Amino acid sequence: MNTEQTSEKKTVIGITHGDINGISYEIILKALKDNRIFSNFTPVIYGSPKVAAYYKKVMNLSTLNLNHVASITEIDPEAINIINCTTNKIRVEIGKSTEMAGISSLNAIRHALIDLKQHKLDLLITAPINKQNIQSTDFDFKGHTDFLKNEFQVDDVLMMMIADDLKVVVVTEHIPIAEVSQAITEEKILSKLRLMDKTLRRDFAISRPKIAVLGLNPHAGDMGLIGKEDDEIIAKAIEKAKNENIIAIGPFSADGFFGAETYSNFDATLAMYHDQGLTPFKILAKGGGVNFTAGLPIIRTSPAHGTAFEIAGKNKANPKSFIDAIYTALDIKKRRETFDKIIPLNKQTNFSEDNNNQSTND
Repeated sequence: MNTEQTSEKKTVIGITHGDINGISYEIILKALKDNRIFSNFTPVIYGSPKVAAYYKKVMNLSTLNLNHVASITEIDPEAINIINCTTNKIRVEIGKSTEMAGISSLNAIRHALIDLKQHKLDLLITAPINKQNIQSTDFDFKGHTDFLKNEFQVDDVLMMMIADDLKVVVVTEHIPIAEVSQAITEEKILSKLRLMDKTLRRDFAISRPKIAVLGLNPHAGDMGLIGKEDDEIIAKAIEKAKNENIIAIGPFSADGFFGAETYSNFDATLAMYHDQGLTPFKILAKGGGVNFTAGLPIIRTSPAHGTAFEIAGKNKANPKSFIDAIYTALDIKKRRETFDKIIPLNKQTNFSEDNNNQSTND
């Protein structure tokens, strides 16, 4: 079958199977069991037919049919396709972190990226991996985000967490708390703000994004009484962003910002470190949410949760976040295509400045 002909009619979505011992197959299969969900796209699972068959049995999904294909060129646009990326000796050990699981996670990602870079896939949805067992000489990264940044050789990316209108980005991602203050710099904050402004316009169709910036210290430093970073680094970065016509406001004290629901007045929020942004996000998202890697030339989303080894194999996993990841990716694709028709890629570098100047003149 000609994949190029297929993709003209329906979006082709690559799905990597993540860690075989976690809840990945459960959420993937549950998400795809209703044929109506992929009426406008074709799913291609990069994983293991053997492991999929095992989880189908565990979850009593024997009527769910998977189309086993050797490559992307053989997919059926009206079926759930699965490409084998593993050895037949693969073994499921539910709830355990194993070397074999890490190898199969990476193999699936590698296979999907080959097809993605050759434009045989339109979107990428990644199921959760275990950040420890996937480590090897071929994967020396803290997660999908860093790995994809390296694969596509881009200067910066965003780990953008999305739940309805709530969007949270962090300046520093997976680093120890002891290293956060040294990692917060004006240029790093500015880089995130520039990329946030661009992706909110291009991928979310927000013409003049308003971005809230959180402080680093309690009470945003309390005018220097509880740390100098808020006034000497963060506030200065915000001023520089404003000079570039980026609507950035802050720094806000994180506790009051989320406690008073001030986030609802903004299109996105920039937090300084992982738990400062993701703890309130996960509470507000109520178990849902999507992780979108902004700044890549391709579109990649993921459910906003991990492997959940503790409930693996118990048929308790909720596929909502995974389903949201699919629809978020589809929506971003449509908005990006529309934006790129209006603003050609060779003119997007100065789009923010030109657009704000036009709005000011009006």
